[in-house]
Amino acid sequence: MTYREALEWMMNQLPMYQQKGLSAFKGKMDTIEALARHLDNPHKRFKSIHVAGTNGKGSSSHMLASILQEAGYKTGLYTSPHLKDFRERIRIDGNKVKEAFVAGFIAGHKDKLEELQASFFEMTVAMAFSYFAQEDVDIAIVEVGLGGRLDSTNIITPEVSLITNIGLDHVAVLGNTLGSIAREKGGIIKPGVPVVVSETHVDTAPIFRELAEAQGSAIIFADQVEWPEYKTDLSGEYQRLNINGVLATVHALQRFTVPETAVTEGLKKVVKNTGMQGRWQVLAESPKIICDTAHNREGLNWIIRQLKKERFKKLHIVMGVVREKELDPLLELLPGDATYYFCKADVPRGLDAEMLEGAAFKFNLHGKSYSGVEEAVNAAKAAAGPDDLIFIGGSTFTVAEAL
Repeated sequence: MTYREALEWMMNQLPMYQQKGLSAFKGKMDTIEALARHLDNPHKRFKSIHVAGTNGKGSSSHMLASILQEAGYKTGLYTSPHLKDFRERIRIDGNKVKEAFVAGFIAGHKDKLEELQASFFEMTVAMAFSYFAQEDVDIAIVEVGLGGRLDSTNIITPEVSLITNIGLDHVAVLGNTLGSIAREKGGIIKPGVPVVVSETHVDTAPIFRELAEAQGSAIIFADQVEWPEYKTDLSGEYQRLNINGVLATVHALQRFTVPETAVTEGLKKVVKNTGMQGRWQVLAESPKIICDTAHNREGLNWIIRQLKKERFKKLHIVMGVVREKELDPLLELLPGDATYYFCKADVPRGLDAEMLEGAAFKFNLHGKSYSGVEEAVNAAKAAAGPDDLIFIGGSTFTVAEAL
């Protein structure tokens, strides 16, 4: 089996949240546990940090990986979804998993994967954990896919659990209050394992305290601690809160020595060390083009605040979202003085561009709809002057296609 054949088999044969949405979410742990047993429990053969949250978990995971790499540790990094290349999900010291490993893993375990009816996400998690165990990493940073309690990654017992932030996202799966979502994400708290919460919120802090106490786990609210100022190569003021959580997590790591220089250099070189993309990423100047994968109310709030700090003559926004999003809470945040280029990313979950345009019109957001992301981006480039700004966002898929 070639890498391309393995990838095609994974993408086409089995449920994939990235393509199908909620119908691919199983909400139980039986399959991943059975798959882990079949693979001789690779997750028990390396140390880890587990990262959950509504926003910021990807950035925080990459920051932690960069810092630990700078400290000299062989560092695994598991994140999702990918933007351009499936192998972005599984890295060691910034290097993507080898194509030969992906092909060999699928070919070698295809029968078991079929027997268990493993989802795309379950098999990807199992593949990552097998790779980290085989390559004998010192530590792996493992980002939760969705929620926490019933996420396939939650078979690990980490050194520290990090919960970045709680917002109203994936409410059909996780519940429609901050409290219910906090309980799901707090499901990564393990007995005696310290837990860091990046952002204190009146609705969620008591729940995290209760869950931590029940597990006998020390809890640290990172924004309640005075931390030194650090520079990072990740743009966006919102990274401040993520850095707090990352610093508290490094501080709580007991079996690893992380010198101050590793923290300083690691935060400065996140993109270089880990290959991170899609977070306030500047794609061009004159006109300036920025993309960001923020796709919920909290994330977009930060984006709008960041856009207000930019200097430009005219703002152009290329926007595409997924079908299951509740649109009004997002659209009411967006600036009325921008020109919009509504589009649908080339995935089954993408919302029809004309439907998005119609919903946006109710909020006095004006523009045109386009058949695809590339056409929308090209239209924005053609219309923009050298002193204008083009922002591309609304979903991970929109950004992935723009990249």
